[in-house]
Amino acid sequence: MALILTFLGKGGSGRTTLAIATAKQLARSGQRVLLALHDPGPAPALLLGHELSLEPSPIEPQLWAMQFQSAPLLEQGWQEIKALEAQYLRTPLLKAVYAQELGVLPGMDSALALNALRQYDGSGDYDAIVYDGPGDLQTLRMLGMPEILDWYARRFQAVFQQSDLYKAISPFLQPLSAAVLAVDWSNSLMDQSTGQVRNILEQGREAVHDPNRVAAMLVTTPEPAAIATARYLWGSAQQVGLTVGGVLVTQGDASSLEASQFAPLAVNGVPAVANGDWQPVVNALPDVKSLALAAPRSVEIDVAAGTVRLFLPSFDKQQVKLSQSGPEVTIDAGDQRRNLFLPQTLAGRPVQGAKFQDQYLTISFG
Repeated sequence: MALILTFLGKGGSGRTTLAIATAKQLARSGQRVLLALHDPGPAPALLLGHELSLEPSPIEPQLWAMQFQSAPLLEQGWQEIKALEAQYLRTPLLKAVYAQELGVLPGMDSALALNALRQYDGSGDYDAIVYDGPGDLQTLRMLGMPEILDWYARRFQAVFQQSDLYKAISPFLQPLSAAVLAVDWSNSLMDQSTGQVRNILEQGREAVHDPNRVAAMLVTTPEPAAIATARYLWGSAQQVGLTVGGVLVTQGDASSLEASQFAPLAVNGVPAVANGDWQPVVNALPDVKSLALAAPRSVEIDVAAGTVRLFLPSFDKQQVKLSQSGPEVTIDAGDQRRNLFLPQTLAGRPVQGAKFQDQYLTISFG
């Protein structure tokens, strides 16, 4: 499994430059690195000084680079879906729909990129994957997708199985599956396939929550708008469980930032690339993995004390909303919503109190 690194910040702050420099730093330290650039335009290739394609190509020793393009990724995913359908159905319905005719709908880009990252991560070919994505809420929602989809799967499956519709059609599912599917309903085909999907989603959720597996760095300039954007994304990243390791400052002096703006994160200044020489930038970069491991976790659970602490920097108590419905607790902060995944000993227990202090929301359960 690889360490996946990404960068968050305002457009134009230098995220792509730092993604390239980080990939070079990791490769020159002896790691096998894939640099995955989400921008399908010509700018990344010009900045890198190397032609890019849909497949990883070597840039320098231990470093490969590629560009994600949604249409080819959609074609590849559609072929996989058709293969699964042919495996389970005697009369596949999708065989007459060809991948080459499919258009990319809004929102597909993130799901396709996430699936591609999952596949490259699972290949075992790389020690680190540096992902240069949009670097905003779109990237955070992409990384939060496994947790959100897992919640939808659990919630709606339970609702459906308790509904009158399910009770009405359940007597017909057994003979219907025997007639249409290649597997008897008694083999729990639906439970098996749902379980496989849930397993993939759970693995993705756990990876995003583990700083050894997925981490981000904030990128900003001394400009107030860039600082405010980085701070907002820092807080929003906690809502998907993503660890932010530190702050990289471009286009100016890092000392111009107030120490309290990103405390307790480390803040490092990075010079610009001059005359195509990347080495000064590479030398200025900190050890991103070490910073991520030392950064605050998004959630700390104390089962014995019956408390949950959520790290929500850049938000104040007026911007955080807490609600409870059934066994789960929902936290709204900024434009991100999170259904808190609780251990069995706390799930279903009522919230007794909540306190917002020193960038942490502490929830007590009765």
